[in-house]
Amino acid sequence: MKSKLFVPASRPELFEKALNSQADALSFDLEDAVLEMHKDQARQQLNDFLQSLQPESQKKTIIVRINDMGTAWFEDDLQACMVDAVDMINIPKIESSEQMKDFFVAFDKAASALDKPPAILVNIETALALINAAAIAATDRRIAGLQLGLGDLFEPLGIRRYEPATVHHVMLNLRLAAGSAGIYAYDSAYANIGNSEGFRQEAMLAKSLGFLGKTCIHPSQIAIANEVFAPSQEEIDWARKIVESADQASHGAYVLDGQMIDVPFINKAKMILRQIGQ
Repeated sequence: MKSKLFVPASRPELFEKALNSQADALSFDLEDAVLEMHKDQARQQLNDFLQSLQPESQKKTIIVRINDMGTAWFEDDLQACMVDAVDMINIPKIESSEQMKDFFVAFDKAASALDKPPAILVNIETALALINAAAIAATDRRIAGLQLGLGDLFEPLGIRRYEPATVHHVMLNLRLAAGSAGIYAYDSAYANIGNSEGFRQEAMLAKSLGFLGKTCIHPSQIAIANEVFAPSQEEIDWARKIVESADQASHGAYVLDGQMIDVPFINKAKMILRQIGQ
């Protein structure tokens, strides 16, 4: 899931275009992208579209970002996601493991009739959520990842959104929190659509910190995310060399090209090769 494109659920004319894009995943948004007066209509339009999809022929990961548990739309949004085509539900405004447990009570009730319920992607987008991120991540094995929301996190606190050192600090904290639970971290949106180089630099930073991919809010950002998060040829060659040497090694730790190689490096190499289907 190198790239994930946001699609407002109130814009059904964009649904098919999004399906035909090069994004690995689509995140249909019922939350911030939809005005209150249009919430119910957007939910119905999206549900109709999701019902029309054939999961077995769908190559993209389908995600729905619902409204948070404190809203009047939460339960209806959650129920609308109980469609075979939905791979993942993105839940916003979670700030504690206790809230996460409350979410799963509602989730279990809504998903009771499904053979394969959607996985869960949790937004970390407040100061309290960031402090509690490790506990949130460890709440339930059905949580697939944590997603960073830098706009929601920084703007209310008066923190400069595009300050690289600040972004790096928060990204690292989120990645470690996700890693402590053995799940992935996914990067935030980049609202300055006209600054493609800024998007690229932030995506490169996220990749260097072990993030899975980056959110795109405009189709022009998709190709950049796909390029940045795809393993480079240099990384692929390194991974192949490590895996081949590990197969021939007589010790758990050994030296290759002047570098000590042991289990963490071998696992990383195997992960890179899995990304390219090897």
